[in-house]
Amino acid sequence: MSAFKDNLLAGKTAFVAGGTSGINLGIAQRYAALGAKVAVAGRNPEKAAAAAKSVGADALGLSCDVRDYGAIRRALEEATGKLGPLDIVVSGAAGNFLAGALDMSANGFRTVVDIDLNGTFNVFRACYDLLKRPGASLIAITAGQAVNPRPLQAHACAAKAGINQLIRVLAMEWGPSGVRVNGISPGPIAGTEGMARLAPTADAEKALTNRIPLRRYGEVSEVAESAVFLVSDSARYVTGTILDCDGGSQLGDASDRRGAGLN
Repeated sequence: MSAFKDNLLAGKTAFVAGGTSGINLGIAQRYAALGAKVAVAGRNPEKAAAAAKSVGADALGLSCDVRDYGAIRRALEEATGKLGPLDIVVSGAAGNFLAGALDMSANGFRTVVDIDLNGTFNVFRACYDLLKRPGASLIAITAGQAVNPRPLQAHACAAKAGINQLIRVLAMEWGPSGVRVNGISPGPIAGTEGMARLAPTADAEKALTNRIPLRRYGEVSEVAESAVFLVSDSARYVTGTILDCDGGSQLGDASDRRGAGLN
């Protein structure tokens, strides 16, 4: 059950990049349920249209690639033209796959960095003069790889570390104009494409779950609630922060409980 009032975001306009599936779609749906006007953007026009329909009758589905600054700018302009100046922008487009550095092509590395890091910069840079200031709130979706190095994840670790620093720098630069910039770092989230790639078998899922202090995957709805908090007045003095919604998974491997007096 949510702690937020049903009309919390009434009168607000939100743009969610990468909002056609998974965590980002869940955030878009939650914003709409709380009264916001919402635009979702993704590369595939059909998926963008379907996502918008699932968000709400008045939601806007837009097709663009976050790697293309001009395309994301045009999508943002269309959103503001139809829905009004932006109060909330979420940048969540991401790419990932498992590969060792020696097995990864330069193009594969560049692609993940382009989508994740460069895409986040493009979305935030392109939206700035379309924001309702002061009071606008930006959220980047990052990940634990930003601070915890992982084998087979050189590309994602580099990209997410860059996103974390980008969040902090933009919070410093844009804070004086009343724009807050924060991030959410989800842990393993059930039903997402990322987990299907990173833990594709039942054995892999069990091994991963056993290392998480809360002993379960998170839910898309739980990340969405974090995203609501960060754009709400409850967080009006919060900026430059990375909110971990991860069941404690970034604390380390919690599978070895010997000597802890625990079962």
